[in-house]
Amino acid sequence: MRLKYIAAICLLYGSSVFAQQNAANKHYEKALEYKAAKNNIKAYEEMEAAIKDNPASSDPYSILGEWYFKAHKFKEAADVFSRASASCPNGAKRFALPLSRSLLYSYQPDRALQVITGYGTIKDRNEWKLLRESAYFMKQAFHPFNDTPMNMGIRINTQFAETFPCITADTQNLFFTRRLNGVDDDFYKSHVDSCGGWFTARNMGTPANTPNMETAQCISGDGHYLFFMRCDNHSENGWDQGGCDLFMAYTADSIWSTPENFGATINGPGYEGMPSLSPDNRELYFVSDREGGYGGLDIWMSRFENGLWQIPRNLGPEVNTLGNETAPFIHIDNNTLYFVSDGHPGMGGNDIYFCRRINDTTWAKPQNIGYPINTSNDENSLCVTIDGKRIYFASDRDSAAGNFDLYQYNLPAIIQPIPVVIIKGYSYDSLSKNRLNNTSIYIDDPGTGEHLYHYVSNRGDGSYMITLPAGKSYTIVSDRVGYLATTATIDLTGMKKIQDTVINISLLPNDYQKPINDSLIATLLFPINCKTFPDSLKMQLSQAMMPLLGEKGMVVIINGYTDNSGNPMLNEQLSYLRANLVSSEIQAMGIDPTAIDAKGWGEANPVAPNDSEENKNKNRRVEVIIRR
Repeated sequence: MRLKYIAAICLLYGSSVFAQQNAANKHYEKALEYKAAKNNIKAYEEMEAAIKDNPASSDPYSILGEWYFKAHKFKEAADVFSRASASCPNGAKRFALPLSRSLLYSYQPDRALQVITGYGTIKDRNEWKLLRESAYFMKQAFHPFNDTPMNMGIRINTQFAETFPCITADTQNLFFTRRLNGVDDDFYKSHVDSCGGWFTARNMGTPANTPNMETAQCISGDGHYLFFMRCDNHSENGWDQGGCDLFMAYTADSIWSTPENFGATINGPGYEGMPSLSPDNRELYFVSDREGGYGGLDIWMSRFENGLWQIPRNLGPEVNTLGNETAPFIHIDNNTLYFVSDGHPGMGGNDIYFCRRINDTTWAKPQNIGYPINTSNDENSLCVTIDGKRIYFASDRDSAAGNFDLYQYNLPAIIQPIPVVIIKGYSYDSLSKNRLNNTSIYIDDPGTGEHLYHYVSNRGDGSYMITLPAGKSYTIVSDRVGYLATTATIDLTGMKKIQDTVINISLLPNDYQKPINDSLIATLLFPINCKTFPDSLKMQLSQAMMPLLGEKGMVVIINGYTDNSGNPMLNEQLSYLRANLVSSEIQAMGIDPTAIDAKGWGEANPVAPNDSEENKNKNRRVEVIIRR
């Protein structure tokens, strides 16, 4: 009789447990259905019911905690993982990592450190190390500020994601990216109104925006170049363009040229994006996952030299980590680099960091820009005004995860960039007073003679803008084909803050006379967009050089030119390419390479107005000059 009674009790208990598990499973499945239907509130309620019916099952805790965490409900996630640690078999160890992460993101660094200290293991060592360092950073990161980040309001921000702010040097124009309907990224632009606010942002339109995704735009300091990332690209050969590539466009006034791909030196089959251009337009910082990096996405840099973008160089392990480094922004001081990372210790998620340039290839250890700019939510892109006093950045702190808005904040002095002097002016003919484009402006160290920066006056109005660190002296050398080079000194030793200085560059022509010892022996007219050396032009060059072979002491000057179609930077690149093709052919004839001076001058010095195809054909040329 007693055995029958015990059996009945066990049967009732087993039936009860089975019923509870069955109810838990129903709530679990229902929660997944609600989540698939994007009814998050009902999904949370059903998963909580599943936990209540079967508190020892780990799966509902894992899924609900992950849902809360991805939705940036970090306190709720910490509560779920804390209950899981106490209720599930081996729960304290099993849920240590998500619990410590959730505690950290919910601004509870002391509790997070207790979990990390107790359960951090060799497994996932890098992640535990980052969590521990971030917890210590967070403990000292909260300190009072006189300002708080300000949402830029309904004229800029919408229900869609706004990212990648870019403020022009005069602070009067704001460019940014907006993701329409969660699908298509386009560029938008806003102007400052008379009250210091912003007009409603408008789509930039074509040719910059297309049905593809355009994002992460960068406007050069002089306002003439637009660099950006375009995704969903496909090349004919299948390898020199990837899913996201870098493009550029140019404007002399207000009309942008058709954007052009950077080509295979920069773009490859991987990810290339988020460009930032140095103030002299000669260094390009960008993000890529190409081989040679340190983690997921890294920051790389390429220089524009002799008409070509050089092979990109990784910024190295001080800047790049096992995580992702994105959204680089090189300030106009050319010494302070801001960027976004999830691999350095911080407040959680993606944070903004900055570092200073030590020398040409080395950067100091990055510093977290701190709270309240950085939060446990994601801050994913930024720009800093030319005076270094204000930062514009994107964050999803006040909305659903990934739904970014633009904010502005007054930077504390300790994280402001180095003060610079802005030098503006025009290059012009000292006799005719006509403006001169394509004037090369070199900034040198007066002590060593080292070239520090290289600028080029713009196509439309011959203007230029230079930014130089204050408190130093510099040598400025100006040169243009057909003109005498000039050298002057810029003394900025008494300047300690950002200010404007106007210096117009006057160049004296070579008396409009060819020097008596210079002889033009060949003008080689290249077909449009031609990047090879046609046999007919090789024959023309050979006939011109034949009588001179064996002559001693002569110098061969090769000047490459293009018409004014397309992008000035690409025209400079093409003119260098053609000049070097001619140089190689002359070297093959036995001429000493040291006696050859080959340069590309882009669209400078046209021999005919660029108003017809016939005249443009005359300007697409390489001139070969013999100097005795």
